[in-house]
Amino acid sequence: MILYIDSCARKDSRTRRLASALLEELGGEATTVRLADIRFEASDEAFLDKRDELTAAGEFDHEMFRLARQFAAADTIVIAAPYWDLSFPAALKQYMEKVTVNGITFEYSPEGIPMGLCRAQRLYYIMTAGGDYAPEEYGYGYIEALAKGYYGIEDVRLIKATGLDIYGADVEAILNTCIEQEVKHACGIFHR
Repeated sequence: MILYIDSCARKDSRTRRLASALLEELGGEATTVRLADIRFEASDEAFLDKRDELTAAGEFDHEMFRLARQFAAADTIVIAAPYWDLSFPAALKQYMEKVTVNGITFEYSPEGIPMGLCRAQRLYYIMTAGGDYAPEEYGYGYIEALAKGYYGIEDVRLIKATGLDIYGADVEAILNTCIEQEVKHACGIFHR
């Protein structure tokens, strides 16, 4: 199963356009999680106490862990995340907090080292940015660190189109070049 995490807010999102091109290249059916449609509960003390109680009891079938179970079961993960204010949309951070669950997406070794429990072999991170200044460590780097360090997903690939809002930019050309080069390259498809 391909799990597609859409953190795009705009109807005509350029990031979503790249994600759609990737999903088409990957083929197969994708399950979409549209973060704009989810009301995340606050990670306050009551939430954390309940989560700790459920994980200690091994009650991972609780509704609280539905997103984590879905994430752990995916064969391939695609995250569409526009670059905003030196990072990604806040909803993606909330989502990552909900799927990072000890006992579902990772577990600790006796030495306290996280060991991945996710089925996915590959995660694609797709981003667009209006400017050319989009340091990877401020968005992609966080997701890559979680994927490799906690979830056990070693193959993490970045697909990005930048400079889209620079005066005079040919947005269509930038997006089409990204699709023809980066999307197809990330899928191992090379067209000449």
